[in-house]
Amino acid sequence: MVTAAVNSDEGSPLFHSLPERKSLGDSVHEKLRRAIVTGELRAGERLVESRMAQTFGISRTPIREAIHKLEREGLLQRDPKGGFFVMGLTRADIEETFGIRSVLESYAARLATIHHHEKDLVPLENKLLEYETVLKAGDLAALPKINTEFHELLYDLSLSPRLVKMIDDLKTYIFRFRHDILKVEEMARISSAD
Repeated sequence: MVTAAVNSDEGSPLFHSLPERKSLGDSVHEKLRRAIVTGELRAGERLVESRMAQTFGISRTPIREAIHKLEREGLLQRDPKGGFFVMGLTRADIEETFGIRSVLESYAARLATIHHHEKDLVPLENKLLEYETVLKAGDLAALPKINTEFHELLYDLSLSPRLVKMIDDLKTYIFRFRHDILKVEEMARISSAD
């Protein structure tokens, strides 16, 4: 009987979009993930469920859910003494991630050149000018956001949802590196030239 309802009229209330609701665990996950990516939580910093639950004013269950998700994403590692700690970045991590990213971005750029119209390039060119202006002004803190916006414009021009998804899966790692790398003026200049 349920099968008949599901297979019947798509105008049925069953097919109306449900409001997106995030669980408390998902909200904690996003908050912790952002803190790790932006460097607010630094490599090696220890996280203990009970203390975090107390800090957030919630039970340990959503904390545990968020922590295990971050562990699966490779952002946290279990501490043998108890709790978890924020994973550090090795040179090999950085080289591997940027190597993968460069292959995917090269392909995105190639697809963008095939699919673009002249007017599509204007936002990219404006983003490059904005980056150069901000770099010359020495506002290094603003560079990661501009850099990310530029790359997202490029990915969208590729018109390849599967490619964009693959790049999105790498974003957590890329954002972690970008925040640290673009704070160093010399590295910001290299990124601009790239």
